[in-house]
Amino acid sequence: MPRGAARGQDHPQFAHGETEAESKTEPTASHPPESLTLRTADPGPRPASNIDLKTPGEKESLEFFGGLVRRKWLGGLLRVLPAARSAPGPREGLLLTALQQRRFRTTCPVTPPARDRLPPPRHPAHQSPASSGVPASPRPSTVPPTNLRALRAEAAEPRVRARGAGCGSCRSGPGGAGGAVRCGRARAVACAAWTAGWVLAAALLLRAHPGVLSERCTDEKSRRILAALCQEYRGGVLVGDLCEDLCVAGTLSYQRCLYYERGKKVLQADWRGRPVVLKSKEEAFSSFQPLSLPDDAAEDGGQDFPEAELLLVVAGEVRNALGLELPNGSLGPLWPRRRGRRWLGQLATLWSLVQQEEFVLFSLLQDLSRHAPPVLGSCGHFYAVEYLAAGSPRHRALFPLDGAAGAPRGGRGQAKAISDMALSFLDMVSHFDDDFSHRLHLCDIKPENFAIRSDFTVVAIDVDMAFFEPKMREILEQNCTGDEDCNFFDCFSKCDLRAHKCGAERVNSNLQVVCDKIFRHWFSSSLRTSAVSVPLQLQLRDAVQECADPRGTSGSAPGAAPDVFWKLQRLLQATQRELQEAEK
Repeated sequence: MPRGAARGQDHPQFAHGETEAESKTEPTASHPPESLTLRTADPGPRPASNIDLKTPGEKESLEFFGGLVRRKWLGGLLRVLPAARSAPGPREGLLLTALQQRRFRTTCPVTPPARDRLPPPRHPAHQSPASSGVPASPRPSTVPPTNLRALRAEAAEPRVRARGAGCGSCRSGPGGAGGAVRCGRARAVACAAWTAGWVLAAALLLRAHPGVLSERCTDEKSRRILAALCQEYRGGVLVGDLCEDLCVAGTLSYQRCLYYERGKKVLQADWRGRPVVLKSKEEAFSSFQPLSLPDDAAEDGGQDFPEAELLLVVAGEVRNALGLELPNGSLGPLWPRRRGRRWLGQLATLWSLVQQEEFVLFSLLQDLSRHAPPVLGSCGHFYAVEYLAAGSPRHRALFPLDGAAGAPRGGRGQAKAISDMALSFLDMVSHFDDDFSHRLHLCDIKPENFAIRSDFTVVAIDVDMAFFEPKMREILEQNCTGDEDCNFFDCFSKCDLRAHKCGAERVNSNLQVVCDKIFRHWFSSSLRTSAVSVPLQLQLRDAVQECADPRGTSGSAPGAAPDVFWKLQRLLQATQRELQEAEK
């Protein structure tokens, strides 16, 4: 066969290398561009810039270059040599014939453009011995050697195009470079869209399940945290009225880990036969900002530091935490009882506690609210409150009823328990709205943040997202481009599109969120008990719907349902009367 004819043939088609999954899925923007890549080996080190045409003998030349091909050093040379604009000599012809037997594999068939095909022979002398019948004499070529260094740039272009996003999507015709640029841009856009999709999915997951990135709650780590706490107590770094029971007497003993969430540690313990909960915003005492005292006051253990100045410092921290200006007399639950030999440790402990908003709120509500657990004591930065079983969507009634007085049984008993808890929720909402100088807003209302006592009284056991009116206005008043930018968990505001500022006033209410997230679960369907009349159940369901979505029922602004509270209270009291009559 003439050697020129061999050069005139097209390059062999690339073999298919798809996996089973790739063969069923077309390459789109949703698939990473990396799923379509060439499977050729790295060309590796390049030979010298010019091919030596004076190799002694054709056999030795073929063995030399054949060895290079077998070692995959000239994997990319097939695309380099056809780009030469001059006819190759006889030894180059043998090299090209050997290289044409090379087969490259890729994930999709790529047809080389016309300019990449081998040119036809330019001289009749370049024929194989078999075609002419005359033995070919080794004559020197008049063609200068092919410069590989000058052709590498052009050889790199088809490799980049072949590795583009999709079969044929990045091929360029005579334009060449323009096609490669378009391919690069399309690949960058596809990669950016794919990345943005994953980021959006992760953001939605974290919004729906904020605890997905929380630390694993283990007994081993919890015991290690308490051991470090006791070590610092023995060293005089911190104090507390529960430290002796925890670290010396052993009457306050660890039971189990409840949860870790965004640094917060919540542990269950037994205190002289009474279940309690130990809580702290941070794991380590050193994680809290230390109290800065003048050098002379720190040297004598803070004994001579004026109490009036300490009161001002603590009041300022409380103001930052709650947004309230409190008189000095209101700080009694937070203030150390007396100055002892560990006065500096007392100040450090006090300072770590007032940096925890939940501790400050529980302490101030100590004797003012039946819907907040009292603080039983503290050791360092951990404080103790009474243990109450938290609610959960897994419970049919949202809250465990086993520990309630006269544990309700059957549909009638459960209906009575639900009506009692619903009335207690209404009482809590009214209490937080009206019984303080400023309204207390609950911005994270869900069953897990509440518990019930044995008499069905509802208790807010997690108030990290509870804010009095001044702090709430400060949080809501932010920049915005739409109403969705003004939503802070369960506390909503509206965006002023002219000023691009969220309104400082909350537009929904505690009652509306309680109806939406608690009452809907109880009353969206019938109570499924014959002890309550069907008309009363339907009225209760409609009232809950009106409370949860006032705009959908009355067309008014969110939260504008001043009489729905009394309607719900009246219907729940009527439910209780019917249940009591059914028991007789």
